[in-house]
Amino acid sequence: MLLGVDVGGTFTDAVLAVPGGGLHTAKTLTTPADESLGVIRAIELALGSAGASAADVSAFAHGTTVTTNALLEGRAARTALVATEGFTDLVELARQTRADLYRLCAANPPPLVPAALRFAVDERCGPHGPISAPAGLDLLVAELVAAEVDAIAVVLLHAAAHPQHELAVRAALRRRMPEVHISLSHEVSATPREYERGATTELDAALSPLLRGHLLRLSDRCAAAGLPQASVMQSSGGLTSAARAGAHGSLTVLSGPAGGAQGARLLAAAAGARDVLCFDMGGTSTDVCSIEQGEVRESGQRSIAGRPLALASLDIETVGAGGGSIGWCDSGGVLRVGPRSAGALPGPAAYGRGGSEPTVTDAHLVLGHLPGDGLLAGGVRLERELALAAVGALAGQLGVTALRAAEGIVEVANAEMLRAMRAVTVARGIDPRGHALMAFGGAGPLHATALAEELGIARILCPRECGVLSALGLTAAAPRRDASGSFESAKVASLRERARAALGSEPRRERVRYALRYRGQSFELSVDAPAAANEADLRALFEDAHQQAYGFRDPAGEVELVTVTVSVWGGAPELGPTVPHSPTTVQRTRIRHAGQDLDAALITGAPAPGERLVGPAVVALADATLLITPRWRGFVLADGTIELTRG
Repeated sequence: MLLGVDVGGTFTDAVLAVPGGGLHTAKTLTTPADESLGVIRAIELALGSAGASAADVSAFAHGTTVTTNALLEGRAARTALVATEGFTDLVELARQTRADLYRLCAANPPPLVPAALRFAVDERCGPHGPISAPAGLDLLVAELVAAEVDAIAVVLLHAAAHPQHELAVRAALRRRMPEVHISLSHEVSATPREYERGATTELDAALSPLLRGHLLRLSDRCAAAGLPQASVMQSSGGLTSAARAGAHGSLTVLSGPAGGAQGARLLAAAAGARDVLCFDMGGTSTDVCSIEQGEVRESGQRSIAGRPLALASLDIETVGAGGGSIGWCDSGGVLRVGPRSAGALPGPAAYGRGGSEPTVTDAHLVLGHLPGDGLLAGGVRLERELALAAVGALAGQLGVTALRAAEGIVEVANAEMLRAMRAVTVARGIDPRGHALMAFGGAGPLHATALAEELGIARILCPRECGVLSALGLTAAAPRRDASGSFESAKVASLRERARAALGSEPRRERVRYALRYRGQSFELSVDAPAAANEADLRALFEDAHQQAYGFRDPAGEVELVTVTVSVWGGAPELGPTVPHSPTTVQRTRIRHAGQDLDAALITGAPAPGERLVGPAVVALADATLLITPRWRGFVLADGTIELTRG
């Protein structure tokens, strides 16, 4: 059996794939103080549902939010920075751009390493190699020992091309500080840009001890339960070992969302959809990505919580709009939603666990989009009166009715998600109208039709397992390793050798990606090409990409190569056919939509393949709820995915 467990801000999801077909799912509240407790609980529930034992599990893949949450909450290990003399303030100086062009009071996040823990080393490399060897290392090590740090980031000039001096610094540190985590910039990121490489290495050093602690606790609990050790999802969408993830926490900053993107790609292919806009709306946030020609878009440079991350990652936009996002009234009397969330504890007011502020979930319950006084996945029972009281209190501040306040909460949350959807499509030269919209996460299907109408999308896909799709994606993910080098395409052969050695098995798939730009540009565009591609081939591919992204090409411009990345994937598990449906019951209910009270069908269970659905309707699936608004019609595909079209 294949096991995938994804930890979200509110719920922890498990999927158990049984040989010969069939999926068993489980959802339990996340345990923020020790995420491994919630992971084991979700596994126990999934095994119990399947009538299986830990010995039946052959592979376990894990998506975690430990590094993401630590970054968002400002938690980090006590970390020191060792940099070339004169460059210790590199990360704080950054690019000297304002956080917001027109808000002078807005500030960029402070460096993870304070000034008192930045240390200089007397050394110098030039673009063509070492100039002067590191000096005074014994004194440097003594100062770091006295600083009592948990982690050290080493960022030296030109180390991406010439790593000798960073290796020498690590060797000196290891002799006196064998237990301290050390991140070397050339091992973390291959970018030649010192600031981005430095910020990424600082992040890697500050987060790795936290992730390693979580993975060690999880490893102990897995061993005690008789489960295999976990592989960990990377931000790039491929799995890596727990040991490697713990050594480089920066690889997992988008671990959870990456699992969802892989699950979406899997089920989009089954539905025959190659261009898909995906959104995963959970309890705390919404993650948005796009699939182009069957592949999830990737990025080699992105920003997380205002900090640059110069690593391969799936191109995912995240906004603070989830089922637990809190609606509030700002000082100007305007309704706002998020980014603050009720989380797992206390959760939305309707959970009856002490929450009193109105959330998106409470708003849907007031509007009838969720079954009143119903039981959600994870054993959470909704109480409509509590939701109505919370939304009513906000309505009083706004001077509107409770129903109008609830509609407003949903509309504002939709606006936040639309901003992210346009960022991954229109802002990148992609017209979303030709895409299908895939909605997943526990709350996503409630918003699908409204978002599709705003974007001009005519087809929606709602997987039967939409509430646990990230965990499902983990079960079918493949191991992945990347090797990057700067400037010279002649390094492709050695990069391939490095990537294959790191994978440890014969790759099933390989990709060579070239980052190119016109000379004088600040940022690159990446194109895929064969290892033997010549300059003319690369130029043609780059100019096509430039035309799509920016609307023009420069035939007279000089094209320069910045980095080359070779990626290799191992074999991915194959999931058998899933159980197509479960018995359904149909009742009548009342919902509020577009300012009107409507009679709607309430369908509980998973409709069978071939069934047709007509809006307005509420479909209460096992792990999520789908809202079908008027003028939308549904058809259930062979794997249980509900396809909606506007008619």
